[in-house]
Amino acid sequence: MSLLVKAISSMEKCFMDESIASKPEIYRVTALRGEEASFEIAYTMDDAGSTPKYTTTYKVDSPIAQYVTVRQVEQVPVRYPCYPSADDHYVRKTPGLYPDLLNPVDPWDEIFATYGQLKALWVSVDVPEDLEAGDYPVYVCFMRGGEEVARAGVTLHVIGAVLPKSNMVVTQWFHCDCIANYYGLETFSDRHWEYIEKFIVTAVRNGINAILMPIFTPPLDTAVGHERRTTQLVDVTKTEDGWKFGWEKVERWVEMCRRAGVDYYEIAHLYSQWGAIHAPKIMGWENGEYKRLFGWETDATSEEYRTFLRTFLTEFTAKMRELGVEDRQCLYHISDEPSLEQLESYRAAKEQVADLLKNYVIMDALSNFEFYKTGALDNPIPSNNHIEPFIEAKVPNLWTYYCCGQGYKVSNRFLAMPTQRTRVIGTQFWKYNIAGFLQWGYNFYNSQGSIRPIDPYLITDGEYFVPAGDCFSVYPGQNGVALETIHLKGFTMALNDTRAMYLAESIAGREKIMQILESEGEVTFSEYPHTDRWLNGVREAVNAIIEEGC
Repeated sequence: MSLLVKAISSMEKCFMDESIASKPEIYRVTALRGEEASFEIAYTMDDAGSTPKYTTTYKVDSPIAQYVTVRQVEQVPVRYPCYPSADDHYVRKTPGLYPDLLNPVDPWDEIFATYGQLKALWVSVDVPEDLEAGDYPVYVCFMRGGEEVARAGVTLHVIGAVLPKSNMVVTQWFHCDCIANYYGLETFSDRHWEYIEKFIVTAVRNGINAILMPIFTPPLDTAVGHERRTTQLVDVTKTEDGWKFGWEKVERWVEMCRRAGVDYYEIAHLYSQWGAIHAPKIMGWENGEYKRLFGWETDATSEEYRTFLRTFLTEFTAKMRELGVEDRQCLYHISDEPSLEQLESYRAAKEQVADLLKNYVIMDALSNFEFYKTGALDNPIPSNNHIEPFIEAKVPNLWTYYCCGQGYKVSNRFLAMPTQRTRVIGTQFWKYNIAGFLQWGYNFYNSQGSIRPIDPYLITDGEYFVPAGDCFSVYPGQNGVALETIHLKGFTMALNDTRAMYLAESIAGREKIMQILESEGEVTFSEYPHTDRWLNGVREAVNAIIEEGC
């Protein structure tokens, strides 16, 4: 009985019923300064022997061990892997246990190898911006009784250039109520604030630089007539003389986001989802009673809500400027995903506030090109499977998004998709000069319509709402720590690829990088090579240009 180990690419997914022999071994990883490099250690037992498991611990053997983090790749339950219409580019399409959660493991923690089961450790290296360029061995040693029984690792080649700051705006919608629900916390208690900040720090570390700001409880994924838990930063009081606002929690939110490194404040939608028919839920004080002042019962264009909203926006924009937040840092929404049939209600709602927000970006998820052509919205965010007409029209500062509906041909982050498919969007961001990206679920731990909270460790599909992986990028860990996932890391790699491609373009020109990208054919949002070899080759060629230019 012995342990079998092998260093493999971080784009591999190790299912427990697979063979270690099926995973290609790697020996070298390259990274820029300031980039997170990663690989996996696959491991298993070679025979059953007299025990079903082989217990070890680990240690890192590397001159840069202080920058190395090791995590266990945990299998999570997937009941709903994909739609029946799914294309052929999925890892699997059957229910089962899928590798995704990256669970922290300390050197003294037990690691169990099991005969007949393939498992993996995820190894990350946070390369400092001032680390000397060169080669660094990074090995994970499996220990038993104080003795080394196996080791595997790579040579990390560090290029002497810093990964540049992203020129994209990236948001995955942040759900404060889900944090409070999961941990059983009072809304905006000190502990809730602490945990919110921890989740935001993890988001920023993974390239998310815009955070949804719940000025009022965001009117998102809420069944008609239903309410999500109140998470409202602005204190509201209705008086005989008009409206009064309290800004204490707004001030605290801005301070927190600055500490975490947030660049943009995405203001929660001003009207209900899917057409701006109603007002969002807004709580406040009236005649000494704390109650719902606006909600599903409120027409979006009612005079009372119009007066309220204009008063609020006048004071809120002034407050944000007072706090030192520049106008360009604030992103506003009217209503998420309006249809062409809802054009008039959307237009009427927007016109109520357009003059107050003329210096700001107003943007919404909008995939209907005919809607865009009406001029009702200057900054549409089309899905990546409906983006072609927007590209052809040369829409300026074009964003894109994906959610549950993007499961055919295009990139997405479903757990049943290969990591290559999640990561490839980074090359598409670069080719089409995409200005921003939106995804709806950084930490959505609710059922469809937010009827009830769910346990994300048991339910990865929002109760058969969407394919597993769509609802959240992180798991809620102990003490409010957001635990990362393979599908989050795949997207982070995509963002890093984009940043590296822009750096290489500044050295060698756009035509050269395009030749590298399209060496095996044209790359669009729906058509691209589906191999790790191609995508790794693109990044290696980009890195070579950067290294030559150092």
